Amino acid sequence: MELHLIRHGETDWNKERRVQGQSESQLTALGIQQAQELGQRIRHIKFDKVYCSSSLRTRQTAEHAFGNGQTEISYLDELREIFLGPWEGHLYEDLAQREPESHQHFWQQPHLFQVAGAESFFDLQQRAVDAVADIETTHKKNASTSPKIAIVSHGALIKSYLCHVEGHSMDQLWKPPRMHNCAHSIVAISANDGDSVASILQYADQAVNEE
Repeated sequence: MELHLIRHGETDWNKERRVQGQSESQLTALGIQQAQELGQRIRHIKFDKVYCSSSLRTRQTAEHAFGNGQTEISYLDELREIFLGPWEGHLYEDLAQREPESHQHFWQQPHLFQVAGAESFFDLQQRAVDAVADIETTHKKNASTSPKIAIVSHGALIKSYLCHVEGHSMDQLWKPPRMHNCAHSIVAISANDGDSVASILQYADQAVNEE
């Protein structure tokens, strides 16, 4: 299986540096343009299925990137961004002043991030890994021997999944490359003695050289 992991386009809250989490924001004009340009770049790929976070910004991205209606899109709550509870809707700069330690943990020490009423990055990563495993199981049952699956989701969720594939500890979550808006990553999943083995072919539009 080939997984194509796509982050949503720029939103109004991205521009404002406002915490989104699972709250709703919408694409800016630039975000729409990014999604449309992504659609052009991947138009040569025949996807068997598109799975999309149920958030508005990802649904808008999928609409503009896969708007020809030729690929079925399913919307999953499991692909939504990290839930940040009391932080959502607040500016990052205000949180840096009000909760400096938690803000520091979020961006510099994600393995230590813990806010009451919010998911941890470990919670997010497990949710992402479980969602991909469910998708993989679903497509093992169909006739396609090497399905190409697109997943339209969010920066932290995609980063957490790729961190898992790389076998890196959570403190490495934010290491480069940056997961920019409409970043396109590719993961190949193959079978080895009955187990699934995942490898990253492309990370945020950058080709990955396997050693």
